[in-house]
Amino acid sequence: MSELISEKVGLDNVRIVLVETSHTGNMGSTARAMKTMGLTNLYLVNPLVKPDSQAIALAAGASDIIGHASIVDTLDEALVGCRLVIGTSARSRTLQWPMLEPRECGVKMTQEAQQAPVALVFGRERVGLTNDELQKCHYHVAIPANPDYSSLNLAMAVQILAYEIRVAWLDRQVESQPVPELAEPEQAYPLAEDLERFYQHLQTVLLNIGFIRAAHPGQVMNKLRRLINRARPESQELNILRGILSAIENPDIRNRDK
Repeated sequence: MSELISEKVGLDNVRIVLVETSHTGNMGSTARAMKTMGLTNLYLVNPLVKPDSQAIALAAGASDIIGHASIVDTLDEALVGCRLVIGTSARSRTLQWPMLEPRECGVKMTQEAQQAPVALVFGRERVGLTNDELQKCHYHVAIPANPDYSSLNLAMAVQILAYEIRVAWLDRQVESQPVPELAEPEQAYPLAEDLERFYQHLQTVLLNIGFIRAAHPGQVMNKLRRLINRARPESQELNILRGILSAIENPDIRNRDK
């Protein structure tokens, strides 16, 4: 029974995040896809239209998911408290990011949801997520659809990835293994907002020392984001990096032990 409770907590920690959805029907269909797989946390980032009767109708019994959806203005708000963020993306991006297959996505999300909230982010119906939004994700996931006809609508994509999350959740129950606990609190991964503060700090320091140019900071910062997201530093490691940046900014810190 304790294992079942732990796994349920894991599913409760999974957030489905829709960015700037333009059709309320997609909200309802997404809610239905979520509920069939046991997911309940829906976040709507700056929706172009608010949920309405069409959303409720297409939810088909999952109107509670719509009714309790969190509506926020920015993606950063939707990611507050999350230690793992995975964004849906096609593979053909100028700057390659660590990619997961759908099954890998489900496994990783259910594993890390045992410790803290995790988020699966879906973009706009027509154009998906922007590069800036994708760079807030630790990993990207792509659904290997038929390359000759890869037209998946938003709710279909949610259904496929929600299914993979549920399969991974069921596999954990069958294994009946105790949920591993972190030996030390500082070994946990940093929250999404802590990472964003680090990136802002890093960019400020690199600008001040002339390593990057104010006119084109993204050329280097994008690659540094990819490097650090790929490394997945733990909270303690991120604190060390912040300390290094502070020492660069403040000579008194560098000289205090001399």
